[in-house]
Amino acid sequence: MRKILITSALFFLFFNGYSQEKNENQNFKRNELKINAVFLVAGIAELTYERLIDEESGAGISVFAALDSDVATKFSLTPYYRFYFGKKPAAGFYIEGFGMLNNYQENYSITYLDGNTGSYTYKEVKGKSVTDFALGFGIGAKWITRKGIIFELNAGIGRNLFNKTSKINDNQIVGRGGLIVGYRF
Repeated sequence: MRKILITSALFFLFFNGYSQEKNENQNFKRNELKINAVFLVAGIAELTYERLIDEESGAGISVFAALDSDVATKFSLTPYYRFYFGKKPAAGFYIEGFGMLNNYQENYSITYLDGNTGSYTYKEVKGKSVTDFALGFGIGAKWITRKGIIFELNAGIGRNLFNKTSKINDNQIVGRGGLIVGYRF
């Protein structure tokens, strides 16, 4: 009986101490709106919303749209999940897993030898529009000021899962990354 009382008391102290540790910092802002500054300069708009689940994790979605016609990827919708390793809530170094629904233009070049002149001629050919889905992972770091301004640096890589019969293999691997600024509210 004595062992049961001691064991019960230890479990009670353990769970009580653990719950106090987790509950003391739960009052932090949980919503973030962000924009990729590097892509914006390059003629691409990427907007992101992230909802912080707890101090160590968050889930979000990014919308990517090409504003310039020279960009091969025209649109992507990227949901992600992040796990944070920093001391502040949902800040510091993180790893992420993502899925990406993407649409790209299959452009390629044809090279042929001109029989009359003996020179090579290059011709740019616009291919079809292809929609695919990729899975990938990424790493990054997030810094946040006391007023809620966010600075983020990230990079990720993934692979398209469908459309393996593409004429070119340039679009089998997808990338994700940038220098992001935003606001936590």
